[in-house]
Amino acid sequence: MKIIMLGAPGAGKGTQAKRIAETYGIPHISTGDIFRANIKAGTELGQKAKAYMDAGQLVPDELTVGLLMDRVAKEDCVNGYVLDGFPRTIHQAECLDEALEGHVDCAMNVDVPDGVIVERMGGRRACLTCGATYHLAYIPPKVAGKCDVCGADLVLRDDDKPETVLKRLSVYHEQTQPLIEYYEKQGVLKTVDGTRPMNEVFEEIKTLLG
Repeated sequence: MKIIMLGAPGAGKGTQAKRIAETYGIPHISTGDIFRANIKAGTELGQKAKAYMDAGQLVPDELTVGLLMDRVAKEDCVNGYVLDGFPRTIHQAECLDEALEGHVDCAMNVDVPDGVIVERMGGRRACLTCGATYHLAYIPPKVAGKCDVCGADLVLRDDDKPETVLKRLSVYHEQTQPLIEYYEKQGVLKTVDGTRPMNEVFEEIKTLLG
């Protein structure tokens, strides 16, 4: 089963992608992980991607799809995979369809309104010392403002500040949201209400996947 995760930044699609992968015994694949693995291994595609990244440029879609197809050709993907963070644009989706010589089996859209996302991400707190993460509403630290693990101060990361989140949402609506209609036309789109508790969302995903 070839699954793509869709949803705005902060919608929780990464968490659900990991749970799908664990439950169905298929790999959870993110393009960031693929880039890092290929660069570390010094592959030809990895070296090409690194040249763009070192120059502060975006890796071209065709090269990204090439790296992705190399990954999904591996033995652990024989029963399928979950793609997280790709495609982000219509052009990337078209490149992927061309490479797959068809389309994915399911595009799972985790739907969460912008206001809820801003509230969710604004409640996140991180420990820069040990990397532990918290949420003021959902996973609060035992002592306010302090990390449970190492006792260091917790901070609101720049990425989670409302102004940054709104910018990321604006990019999402402009570039990535059109994928919802793209996959709806292919007949593979399934949408879940991502505002509910994580376990409820996952139960609905399992029902939709059958």
